[in-house]
Amino acid sequence: MSYLNFKSLYDKDPKIHITDSEALFDKKGLVEELKNLKEKVLVFETYPGVDEEVLKKDILLKLKPTHLIHIEDYTKSSKEINEILKYNITDDRVFGVYSHHTVDVFYDEEKIKSLREAIHKNDGVTVVYGFGASLIKGFLIHVGLTRWEIQLRFRRGLGNFKANNENDDILRKYKRAFFIEWRIADRIKETYLNEFKYFIDYNDLNNPLMIKKETYLATLKLLTYRPFRMVPYFDPGVWGGQWMKEVCNLDENNSNYAWSFDGVPEENSLKLTFGSKTIHMPAQDLVQFYPKELMGSRVHARFGKMFPIRFDLLDTMEGGNLSLQVHPLTEYIFDKFGMTYTQDESYYILDTKDDGVVYLGFKEGVKKDEFEQALIDANEGKAILDDKKYINKFVAKKHDHYSIPAGTIHCSGKNTMVLEISACNYIFTFKLWDWGRLGLDGKPRPVHLEHGFKNLQYDRTTSWVKENLVNPFVKLNEFSEKTGLHEREFLSTIRYRFKKPIKIENDGTVMMANLVEGKAALISSPTNVFKPYEVHYAETFIIPAGVSEFMIESLDPNEEAMIITAKVRVWVH
Repeated sequence: MSYLNFKSLYDKDPKIHITDSEALFDKKGLVEELKNLKEKVLVFETYPGVDEEVLKKDILLKLKPTHLIHIEDYTKSSKEINEILKYNITDDRVFGVYSHHTVDVFYDEEKIKSLREAIHKNDGVTVVYGFGASLIKGFLIHVGLTRWEIQLRFRRGLGNFKANNENDDILRKYKRAFFIEWRIADRIKETYLNEFKYFIDYNDLNNPLMIKKETYLATLKLLTYRPFRMVPYFDPGVWGGQWMKEVCNLDENNSNYAWSFDGVPEENSLKLTFGSKTIHMPAQDLVQFYPKELMGSRVHARFGKMFPIRFDLLDTMEGGNLSLQVHPLTEYIFDKFGMTYTQDESYYILDTKDDGVVYLGFKEGVKKDEFEQALIDANEGKAILDDKKYINKFVAKKHDHYSIPAGTIHCSGKNTMVLEISACNYIFTFKLWDWGRLGLDGKPRPVHLEHGFKNLQYDRTTSWVKENLVNPFVKLNEFSEKTGLHEREFLSTIRYRFKKPIKIENDGTVMMANLVEGKAALISSPTNVFKPYEVHYAETFIIPAGVSEFMIESLDPNEEAMIITAKVRVWVH
């Protein structure tokens, strides 16, 4: 089925051209570069998930070290590590508690002390590598990979650090990575940023690429003054649809695609091209190393080094309903999971069929005890949940916008294509009812009734939802209108319509946007701060705080185009 009346130009593998000059070292070049350093101690700090055997075989041994030391041989036992992390790991399949550990908690202090003394006495070249290698002083090199590549490796059998869980549930592996390993690994990156001399991209096992730290940091800073896109990824699901196959130019042989992350720096990545080579790095590095420049002073002051805006796609076209769900209130997410803001959301409707719907809020008069018992019975297989009795169902139309503040029961129905514009806490979904389905892994999908029951807001009934959450549009001028979000949410969204160029002013904060109508648009700088930048239908892009204003126009002057933008709200007293 065709969803568009034009051939989509969506770029599923966007690259950011930095320079025509060759600034990257390939596998052979990086070995030669490191050999020529004549350093006595080379330290390779690896991000969890890096294939250290390949690193050892293809790079480290070719450096011909006198001593080759795997730092992970000096850790505490797996049992001791699990005990240390017990509070953060939890028994839950999905949710952990945000970790504030540093990597030294994994290591035996006396063993590390003895190792340092031995290395100091060593003759020749010593190479130390592994997660935590930076505990040893030396010439420091970071070896990394993207978050999505880590997740793909989990699916292929990679386990977590010292967890002996290669055959474990993918959700449990991801939980341990998200709440613990990635936090610790990012702290290493930040703590030793001044000491790192090179960064190695090891996503492609056959083609590692290395960049000098100074070049990498200068490149990231450049991005804070120009629009850019991150590399999206796509995944199937039990409710997945067919829309993204056509619009995002994906493999037609896959059964479906359920969701895409196109605007989540925590998980997405950047492809940076220097001459003939392209390095693939985590977008989180930009947030971590240049938070104020990227997000602006006000946003940085509130959120620190956590990017607060998320755009993603949810495709149920010719698919099924999402699970009925709710997100935690602010006090709950802080108390239970250690997060400082919650997962407020919204659904912007990109496309729909005649029967496309959004489930949102309770019907008038729903009794808490009765509804909770109905959910318990449904999840125990005693009955099918009568959603018509309890939950509002709104007919969805293209370009509708539904605010979904935390605590509001909701989900997208089948045959609805959603651009989710939300706060960037993105895994805290309490599923309440999954329509009796199994996941793609053949297991029941996790349901969290206990968490959900403590967050459902029963006063968000039909009349309140219609008045506050459904299409609360306010016209601002001839080409723009505010579409949300609700006052309980910290994001403000504005939709712009244009054929000819219009100017959009930024107020010193980061903006995320998506071209929701039109084949393509051109973004330019009135003062030539950046080169003209082309975006295509359904692509998400970032306007950093360093871009104070920009022009945007439809590439077809006869076709109206639209973007939806999201920024952290400025409260006026």
